[in-house]
Amino acid sequence: MTNTRTAPLAGVKVLELGSMYAAPTAGRMLRDFGADVIKVEDPNAGDMARQWQPQKDGQSIGYVRLNSGKRSVGVNLRSAEGQKVVRDLIAQSDIVIESFRPGRLEKWGMDYDTLAADNPGLILTRVSGFGQTGPYKARPGFGTVAETTSGFAFLNGWPETPPTAPPFGFADSIAGISAAFGSAMALYRRSATGEGSVVDVALYEPLMFILGDAILNYTTTGEIMQRHGNASGAASPRGIYQASDGGWLSIAASAQSIAMRLFDAMGRSDLKDDPRYATNEARMANNEIVQQTVREWVASMPRPEVLAILDAHEVVAAGVNDSSDIVGDPHFLERTLSAVTSTPLGAGALVPGPVLHMDGYDGPVYDGLASVGEHTAEVLAERLGIDGDAIASLVAAGAVSESGATER
Repeated sequence: MTNTRTAPLAGVKVLELGSMYAAPTAGRMLRDFGADVIKVEDPNAGDMARQWQPQKDGQSIGYVRLNSGKRSVGVNLRSAEGQKVVRDLIAQSDIVIESFRPGRLEKWGMDYDTLAADNPGLILTRVSGFGQTGPYKARPGFGTVAETTSGFAFLNGWPETPPTAPPFGFADSIAGISAAFGSAMALYRRSATGEGSVVDVALYEPLMFILGDAILNYTTTGEIMQRHGNASGAASPRGIYQASDGGWLSIAASAQSIAMRLFDAMGRSDLKDDPRYATNEARMANNEIVQQTVREWVASMPRPEVLAILDAHEVVAAGVNDSSDIVGDPHFLERTLSAVTSTPLGAGALVPGPVLHMDGYDGPVYDGLASVGEHTAEVLAERLGIDGDAIASLVAAGAVSESGATER
């Protein structure tokens, strides 16, 4: 379909005061749909995420994924002059995303009421470890802490293994997407009322929402849900299985009709009438026997053959992909993956694009990555009308920094 509409957030001005993972994820979500995102960075070190591993030619791969396409302004927020620059930029912004520990902005004289006096429609999206309220609000928090306090790590893994945190920014990513969702809701409300608002996102809360069945289960039955490995604890059969060629695949027979079709696909239609397997409740009571039956069937054939049979019977299943599988898959190449260009990562770099698709909008491009302060002069002139001499004075005072070249 041709791109007949502008980006849904075209014209929205976002100031990103966040660093590391969660808040920049929110910034990227908004930028993906057309917002102009200006990233404020420490003039000397920049965002700490620039130092993350893995790297290629001195460039953090993770940083590129979250920050390509944003403009960078180098500001020393510990100086009075730098704080004034940021307050002036906030006065010209629709959305401000910040991830300081609660109370830091207030210490700098940037509480919401003060900021809203200059910008009544301001949306201030705040991402922190434990939120802006509650007994733990002053505690620092990273994704790992959110993954443990939310209950996720306790449920992740096998009964015989320790609680396990994920090897990627799971909680941060979900919190960042939630922060973007909250920002969009606040924009919608502002369009109706003219009022700005504060969006308060705690790193652990979106993840705790996903795990909510565990809380409801405990408060209604008194049972603490445990680790089940690749099983769900809710439906059977479900899991990850190894084929005869060593390849892995997943099967999710979580609905009754799918479980019945799986038994047909396996050539075991007799199981459909066996009282031990005829219902999900019965299958869960005999889950290990069911799982062993499925494991043995999958292990009898190469993965492509197993998947072909399952597909023919409309059983929900898929191969367990590694990154090489993903980038070689025509579906993902057409729909999901986007090129990252003009960075040290080189030709062929691909990144997952927007998390959803909208009719009439083709999506963003990821072209180039700003160095720390690359757009300082441009943004201050554009937004604040500050000329070259005034910018030079701010640079001399150590309030802001400039950089001459994009990291290419």
